[in-house]
Amino acid sequence: MKRIEKTNAARLLDRAKIPYTLIPYEVDEADLSCTHVAAQLGEPIDCVFKTLVLHGERSGYFVCVVPGDHEVDLKLAARVSGNKKVDLIPMKELLPVTGYIRGGCSPIGMKRAFPTYIHRSCLDHPEIYVSAGVRGLQIRVAPDALIAFTHAEVADLIREEHGEESNLEE
Repeated sequence: MKRIEKTNAARLLDRAKIPYTLIPYEVDEADLSCTHVAAQLGEPIDCVFKTLVLHGERSGYFVCVVPGDHEVDLKLAARVSGNKKVDLIPMKELLPVTGYIRGGCSPIGMKRAFPTYIHRSCLDHPEIYVSAGVRGLQIRVAPDALIAFTHAEVADLIREEHGEESNLEE
């Protein structure tokens, strides 16, 4: 079995004495979606979270961590972050702002500590998955530990719609 290289995010959790597990998965450069990651992990999509970076006119940059099969609701994100209007940052800004690339953006260990908001559904799971900071590696961690470590605020960040699951079938 191949040795798993620890990422900066993992080293930060080690230093804070937060228990976690590094879980590798097969990367498909043509499909960096969370649904692909969840399938590779053999886990339900609702416990695999993606990290999105947004920018608000008042707050500047901030982070939203949402279930992998949902998009962040910009109006809800604006409300919880104290902005009138927010947008996802352009892809070309992701690496310079966070130190991470698309498909490998972790809420742990960004270049700077940004205000972080995590969707409330994380509390429905004993453990959730977030990127370990590189493509092909996830961190499985207790949501409470992640919330405490990132100083995240638990919030409603996605619009709950009935019948949404039926739209996910292929």
